[in-house]
Amino acid sequence: MSAATALAAAALTGYAITAGTAQAASQGPCDIYAAGGTPCVAAHSTTRALYAAYSGNLYQVRRSSDNTTLNIGVTSAGGYANAAAQDSFCAGTSCVITEIYDQSGRGNNLTDAPAGGAQPGPDKLAVANAAPTTLGGHEAYGVAIVPGTGYRDDATNGIATGDNPESEYAVLDGQDYNGGCCFDYGNAETNNNDDGNGTMEAIYFGSIKVWGYGAGNGPWIMADMENGLYSGRNAGYNANDPTTSYRYTTAMIEGGANQWAILGGNAQSGTLATDYSGARPNVSGYNPMKKQGAIILGIGGDNSDGVDGTFYEGVMTTGYASATTEASVQANIVAAGYGSGSTGGGTGGGGTSGEIHAVGAGKCLDDPNGSTTGGTQQQIYDCWGGAPQVWTHTASGQLTVTNNGTTDCLDANGNGTTNGTKVIIWPCNGQTNQQWNINSNGSITGVQSGLCLDVVGAGTADGTLIQLYSCSGGSNQKWSLS
Repeated sequence: MSAATALAAAALTGYAITAGTAQAASQGPCDIYAAGGTPCVAAHSTTRALYAAYSGNLYQVRRSSDNTTLNIGVTSAGGYANAAAQDSFCAGTSCVITEIYDQSGRGNNLTDAPAGGAQPGPDKLAVANAAPTTLGGHEAYGVAIVPGTGYRDDATNGIATGDNPESEYAVLDGQDYNGGCCFDYGNAETNNNDDGNGTMEAIYFGSIKVWGYGAGNGPWIMADMENGLYSGRNAGYNANDPTTSYRYTTAMIEGGANQWAILGGNAQSGTLATDYSGARPNVSGYNPMKKQGAIILGIGGDNSDGVDGTFYEGVMTTGYASATTEASVQANIVAAGYGSGSTGGGTGGGGTSGEIHAVGAGKCLDDPNGSTTGGTQQQIYDCWGGAPQVWTHTASGQLTVTNNGTTDCLDANGNGTTNGTKVIIWPCNGQTNQQWNINSNGSITGVQSGLCLDVVGAGTADGTLIQLYSCSGGSNQKWSLS
């Protein structure tokens, strides 16, 4: 999608994880699509195999200490990412995701997006441990997109072009988004420029309202068809395209000859909803379509890259998938068990991970400069999606953060139980001053002290420190884990 737009503030909410376990499936999403006559021509995931028989590599990481790379595969055919290999390889340093492999066998791999008409590029690469997750208790990592980050393949094999039909889905973090342009996954121009109406067909997720939008405040699943984010046939508002912000969100776009659809749902439970199904937009240039067949992730077709988002898996098919096929794919995604169970891996051992947003300040709980020094007092800072702002609430109630391979716990300094006690990081030791309750009223309280996590002086500036204080219900004591 083209045009530079201002970022909108993201209103993020807390979430709950549905407990459960999951095993490697007897079918993957791409097996289901193939059985339905619409086989995958691109299949990308950093969390699991998308075919039951797939035993190859999922993605590649590069560490900063010596610029060495490592391919991350699956623990078994059809199984989950071998995240432990990444943890070991990246211990004591930082890593980025350099390539996301295509499991379809067509070689449609995603690498660093080159320069485009909207941004000079090339884009940055995602921090490899910035989006920890679990699948049925198995540790894995998503792709954390922050402004300036993006992936692309301009020389593809088998991707739909022109007006030919295709289907696309992605599993995304429904609470990681903004109002920038454009967090996309799907079909785009092969020259990295805006080539006019109908030259794209990609899944968009976010809260921008410049072109089209749906009900509520967003985020919305829409289609980026170039020079328009469409929520329905008409440009602008579609009341039937709902705000969709499940912690793990399934987003789907289908497109054919003067026919397209938006589908969405909760990637942890339930079925899909059809948010739109009908004719192409009633604006010149979209019927017939002029798709070019490149693949983008985290950017618009002309390399517009001012966005936040997290990607876990996604595919593109040849052919317009049936409702029965899409329902089966959704059931497979749910069975994969995103966010369920717990893991003892390098992300800190918990089942819920993400940014902790200071509601009153509109910023994130932040470990200053990614410190690994015990006793460092924690602060709030503009949200940027890096590892110092990714916290895991473990099964034992700890809040952990991992920087440069070192995992530390949020800690009440000196076992303090009085107002003004500093909140620091410290090596995890299992004591109650490192255990925290995340409460339904938005507060976070220390198990030992009963006091609330508090932004000092209700400050809103970067670097404002965090302390413990008697719970007052004030906005500076309200938090949400996204």
